[in-house]
Amino acid sequence: MNRRIAAFREQIESEQFYEAHEALEEAWFPRRFEADNEVKILKGFINAAVSFELKKRGRDLQSKKVWANYLKYRQFILTTPTPYKNEFYQLSRYLEKKNRENH
Repeated sequence: MNRRIAAFREQIESEQFYEAHEALEEAWFPRRFEADNEVKILKGFINAAVSFELKKRGRDLQSKKVWANYLKYRQFILTTPTPYKNEFYQLSRYLEKKNRENH
């Protein structure tokens, strides 16, 4: 998972948002039907990448709607027992800073 998180962040940094989405979807997709908050956190990060891609394509309204989905899942970062809590938290701070810069 750490490799996927690092790849996701690197791709966000280089504005390869679709590829970033794919990096975490590999981990999320097989677990997508689980009622697990870690799965929801991954889905939120995927939504953040999609939001950035939509913004890049000039689809501002859709970007904001998808960003709202990210925010809905972000809340689980601090309350979910996961070995990736610190990585998820740091990634969320980075994504939110990037979002503020782009909007």
